Amino acid sequence: MSRMPTPLYRLLLGATLLFGAGFPGTVMADSAGIYNFATLKTATGEQVYTHICQGCHMPDGKGAEGAGRYPAFAGNPKLASASYMAATVLYGRHDMPSFMTNEREDEEAKFMRSAELSDEQVAEVINYIRTHFGNHYADTLTAADVAALHAATH
Repeated sequence: MSRMPTPLYRLLLGATLLFGAGFPGTVMADSAGIYNFATLKTATGEQVYTHICQGCHMPDGKGAEGAGRYPAFAGNPKLASASYMAATVLYGRHDMPSFMTNEREDEEAKFMRSAELSDEQVAEVINYIRTHFGNHYADTLTAADVAALHAATH
């Protein structure tokens, strides 16, 4: 039995079709550097930061306040724990969405979530943040470390 899409789902689907961004099957505009669900799968940690994270945390990693509060990565002592950062990216925190791949989600839930990142991409973006914006953490996070967080929560 199928259920009717919610009005919000229809609105988002219409906007996506109208603007062509983020819908599976659309073509990436190389010159504009626009990523969608399909092309995001190949993005590096720096590209993930540039195309997803900096929208809230700013290009300089200093965060922002206004309509919401987006913590700074520059000078943030919480970055000392790569596992804390991985858990935040995977499961979300406060108003930040989850970026974890979840094969059991239905298509509407996947569409409503902003993006899915592989364990390797989660590790790469965290390592990028922890070595930029004035941060100099020498230890690195691996895709296996991120995968272990999945296992610990199931």
